[in-house]
Amino acid sequence: MWTEESKKAFGERMKSKYGEDYYSKIGRKGGKNGNTGGFYADRELARRAGVKGGKISKRGKYERSI
Repeated sequence: MWTEESKKAFGERMKSKYGEDYYSKIGRKGGKNGNTGGFYADRELARRAGVKGGKISKRGKYERSI
């Protein structure tokens, strides 16, 4: 298990080895690597996923109690 001291030492070692913006570079690479666009880019995909999830839900149909 990583202790707080070991995490901090590792972070400092990476920054000294690769520069102060080491973690920014990693995050930038990860953000640029995505190519699907997610649900924000395709509302129809989000709708279909919601329908699929609703059909397999274990909670049953929602009924309003007024």
